[in-house]
Amino acid sequence: MTDDTYTTDRRSYLEMAGGAAAIATTGLAGCLGGDATGTLATSVTDQPADIGDFESCVVTITGIWLGPEGAEEGSEGADDGTEEEQDGEDEAASSREYYELDDPRDADLVELQDDSTALIDDRELDAAQYEFLQLEVSGIEGTLDGGDSAEMDTPGEAPLTFNEPFEIREDTQTSFTADFAPVKQGQTNRYILRPVPEGIEVHYDDGSDE
Repeated sequence: MTDDTYTTDRRSYLEMAGGAAAIATTGLAGCLGGDATGTLATSVTDQPADIGDFESCVVTITGIWLGPEGAEEGSEGADDGTEEEQDGEDEAASSREYYELDDPRDADLVELQDDSTALIDDRELDAAQYEFLQLEVSGIEGTLDGGDSAEMDTPGEAPLTFNEPFEIREDTQTSFTADFAPVKQGQTNRYILRPVPEGIEVHYDDGSDE
């Protein structure tokens, strides 16, 4: 092979490689810029349960956990707040995604009855399917009628879990309403804040409800 032939072949190779790289870069940019997104609006409400015992019951929410399709469902907890509840939450934690609220949100459950709701978060997310939603609760302050303080906890001192599958659809707002209520434990002033599965609601602004 002569030097001229080598130079021509090398130049042709570099031109081909450069063209392939440009195509690959363009394709990658198209993939990164083409992700479909939608909006998730998360609200909370309260079923009666033992809320009638309270003058106020303020729950402070600091974030939400989302379980993508294929994730282990979170545990909704047993009545006595046992170690088994925490085990269920640990399984869910392996694949869930956390989103911290810009500012903690306080919701007084006494004010969230009779279909009243409070919006706690509104964010854009990639279009996807999710198995459950959890609320990260940093504190609960319960004041009973008469002024006494109530001892308040979540099941297993873990996030409140709502095992309701839902979707984030392209260019659509998904409204997820998490329903929970305080439940009295025996004849004490101790209450467990529990999800109410039958009260969970999911709505889509395209007119399709689940």
